Amino acid sequence: MKHARRSRSAAPLDAHLGFWLRFVSNHVSARFQKLLEEHGVAVTEWVAMRTLLDQSGTSHAALIQALGMTKGAASKVISRLEEKGLASRQMAEGRAREQVLVLTPKGKALVPQLADLADANDEHFFGHLPATKRQALMDAMQALVKHHELKEIPTA
Repeated sequence: MKHARRSRSAAPLDAHLGFWLRFVSNHVSARFQKLLEEHGVAVTEWVAMRTLLDQSGTSHAALIQALGMTKGAASKVISRLEEKGLASRQMAEGRAREQVLVLTPKGKALVPQLADLADANDEHFFGHLPATKRQALMDAMQALVKHHELKEIPTA
């Protein structure tokens, strides 16, 4: 004897919070990527440069960990930054045969300009919200990151 399957209706896509998060995130990210590309920089390169600005003289291992990338992927990002004259590898002081990564003067000068683009992108998408709602949205996202122990920095 066959058992009758119960038919369940599926909620529409736009009934899911995850749908709206992804919808907004994709548009925010795509616009920011386009703004960066106008300055010859990819999102992963921007994240690496911003990390190097805070952690001058960073080892390869520390940058890999900060970016949450594989060694090979991080190495490609570093090579592209070197080719563009934005970062360089230098010998670490007092540590034989160990290299560290640093931003070049050109890279250091570019980071604030790119940070301005990130600020402008945020303003474009979220500027119409009152400051209290913007802060509540930031707090909610940070609470999710903390609760789920999310570590990997978004680079794509």
